[in-house]
Amino acid sequence: MLPPRLPLAVETRTVQSHDGARVAYHVTKAPFPGAPVVVLANGLGGHHKAWWGQIEHLEGRYRLITWDYRGLYASGRPSPDTAAGYAIPHHARDLFAILQAEGVERAGLVGWSMGVQVVLEAYRMNPDLASSLVLLNGTYGRPLDTLIPLPGVKSVMPSLVELCRRAHAIATQLTRKAAGMPEALAWLKAAGMMSETFDDAVFAELVHGFGGLDMEAFFHNLRALGEHDASAVLDTVRVPTLVVAGDRDALTSPALAQKIAERVPGAELLVVRGGTHYTAVEFPELVSLRMAKFYRENGL
Repeated sequence: MLPPRLPLAVETRTVQSHDGARVAYHVTKAPFPGAPVVVLANGLGGHHKAWWGQIEHLEGRYRLITWDYRGLYASGRPSPDTAAGYAIPHHARDLFAILQAEGVERAGLVGWSMGVQVVLEAYRMNPDLASSLVLLNGTYGRPLDTLIPLPGVKSVMPSLVELCRRAHAIATQLTRKAAGMPEALAWLKAAGMMSETFDDAVFAELVHGFGGLDMEAFFHNLRALGEHDASAVLDTVRVPTLVVAGDRDALTSPALAQKIAERVPGAELLVVRGGTHYTAVEFPELVSLRMAKFYRENGL
């Protein structure tokens, strides 16, 4: 039996994006009038509860906003529902629609994994929106090119993703079956894919949600992510930036984080010992305290 859902003081709302897509987002109450806003952009397939540690730690000083990517969780598919409708610039425009609905003109942007591409694209499209950037376990170029750094893999990766999309019904069955296996976290920890510090209750929450995903929309988003390149944005960033990586991240290596920090003027770098691709979930207090320090030192 799954443990009780973690209590998060968030309110779920919806907004219609630029192309008519219905986007669900989650907000915390402002702790005081005029509280600064921090936006949390998920990884692909990420649930808002993946930010549990950061929300718990920061909600007393900031108003926090996160959202479900189009086609995933409570957000609707684009209309017309084509592959182009999932492109990363559309996710950035979804964010703009959310902030407009909430009356927010400027915010700190935090991205994890796919979210790094989304917030970098949002910065490219509207640099005045961002008061700061926090980039967690992500990359700047075409993400699927760095996923398996072996010769020839990146040339076949798009075809593999498209094959998975066409077999989305099978993927859905496998995902739901895996979500019902209580031993899954132990396997992932044993394989080194997740740290021993990953909280079992949080994992159960995330897997339970992931098991209900629309896998066809998931693979549309994955393909769009693989086609996106934000490398040209790095040299243009002119806001305080914090880059966070895990030294055991098999998907986005610390070397990628180092390159981001070298290219963004004045960027700070934190490499968490023992952190995997889920560093913010595995070490929520460490990451949250570092973010709070970063905001405080930069007058945010």
